[in-house]
Amino acid sequence: MDNIRIGLVLPDVLGTYGDDGNALVLRGRARMRGMTADIVPIKLGEPVPDDLSCYTIGGGEDAAQVLAAEHLRADGGLTRAAAASRPIFAVCAGLQVLGVSFHAQGSAVDGLSLIDATTTPLSTRSIGEVSSAPTKAGITRELTQPLTGFENHLGGTVLGPDAEPLGTVRTGNGNGGGAGSARVEGVVQGSVIATYMHGPALARNPELADLILAQALDIPLSDLAPLELPEVDRLRLERLKG
Repeated sequence: MDNIRIGLVLPDVLGTYGDDGNALVLRGRARMRGMTADIVPIKLGEPVPDDLSCYTIGGGEDAAQVLAAEHLRADGGLTRAAAASRPIFAVCAGLQVLGVSFHAQGSAVDGLSLIDATTTPLSTRSIGEVSSAPTKAGITRELTQPLTGFENHLGGTVLGPDAEPLGTVRTGNGNGGGAGSARVEGVVQGSVIATYMHGPALARNPELADLILAQALDIPLSDLAPLELPEVDRLRLERLKG
């Protein structure tokens, strides 16, 4: 039986917007398939194990971002996990922390540079429903379904040449970082998938959740046993129509 260990990174710091639910979704979908799956919470000040199956990191305010970036840079565990191609799923502040730099409390702050992305303040907050078509970049090339979530951020993210967008925006603002990124959403680089979608994102995008599980198991998404959950499909259709 497969044993999935899901790292929930800094839930005490980056847990403002309910993104902890992404770890719960991964655990639930794994257990529905008969796998053993557990969540490993990693709190501020604790070392980040570099050998977990996958990792999730959520959103938070400026002060929380600074604390998270300082801890994760000094610890190095998440960086080693990325170097070992462990799947990492990051949302909003998590996206910014994994980038090259972001702004918080009026100053530029160094990120982990796991993704080639730089974030600076927008003139107005991006808030509301966002949907996109997957770009099928890197490890997301197997995705076929539209992506949907709720964005709430004041940072505009510009992608460098080593990063690719997760999706092409249909509704909402997405990364909103300038002419080259205004109509794209999220980031894909190596084993990292990052997005501005709250919701939690993996509850609203089950195919994306299954892609992360498949990556954790080192199998193609097509080899993962399907789940028949008509109520999830119905809710997704309502979100995409709205």
